[in-house]
Amino acid sequence: MYQNHHPPVGRKLASAAGAPVAIRPIDDCARFNLRVDPASLAAVAAVWGAELPARIGDFAGSPERLAACIGPDEWFLIAPGSERDRIEAGFAALYETTIHSLVDISHREVGILVEGAEAAAALQSAIAFPVGEMPVGGARRTLIDRVQIILIREAEDRFRIEVWPSFADHVWHLLAGICREFELGL
Repeated sequence: MYQNHHPPVGRKLASAAGAPVAIRPIDDCARFNLRVDPASLAAVAAVWGAELPARIGDFAGSPERLAACIGPDEWFLIAPGSERDRIEAGFAALYETTIHSLVDISHREVGILVEGAEAAAALQSAIAFPVGEMPVGGARRTLIDRVQIILIREAEDRFRIEVWPSFADHVWHLLAGICREFELGL
């Protein structure tokens, strides 16, 4: 059933060892859209189990569990799938004291990891803003070849793309072509 929701699952990009850029699918996880007044971040952090970034464009966390601030009162949350029920129950209890909206969007997004020494340059070929200037720890909504994505820079040479499943094949094949061009030195 998961295959129906994550088109790139099971795919591998055949690239030479040490290729300057590579892509791979990210395993399934729990994804949430959180809307809350930034003044309530302390209460939300207690339920989430970690601090949430207060500034638009920042993210906090680890590769398995992160929170990205993508709007003035909007966060994109990612956690292991096994924590989905606990997170939902915690936020349900929070409704008693804090006005917020938590929506499970796990079915709406799939992840693709872009990594390697030329990851920023590879993404730059399909994204209009200066990807190389995006700071490590940065997150933003943007477009890749007219497809809306959430782009997260996890490390100097590693980016996480979150994209709707209906566009995942397009983004995957676009990135695969870009990776091949870098591998061939074009």
